[in-house]
Amino acid sequence: MQSSADKELEMADATDKASSKAPELETISDWAEIPDFKGPKEEAAFWAKHGLDPRLMNASIHKPNVRESTTITLRFDPRMLARIKRIARTRYLNYQSMMKQWLSERLEDEM
Repeated sequence: MQSSADKELEMADATDKASSKAPELETISDWAEIPDFKGPKEEAAFWAKHGLDPRLMNASIHKPNVRESTTITLRFDPRMLARIKRIARTRYLNYQSMMKQWLSERLEDEM
């Protein structure tokens, strides 16, 4: 009869053997190496045999510039600015954010 310690050792050996049998993944080091897939099964089969190089993943992380926006000065009639602020308050928005949203929407329309 095996002791519990012997059973644990036997199970650990079996786990080690199973993990050592795991196939090595082929490393993808360029996004161009990833093919277009016809369906999810084809994609799953590809990723079962391939892995991404960590350097590729790190290079794809967006690193924002220190300053992604520029400060400008606009002069408004005080009554117009008061109306803009009132509208923003009714929408629970910061008036500057609302104005940027308006400008963005108008730019899209113009394009």
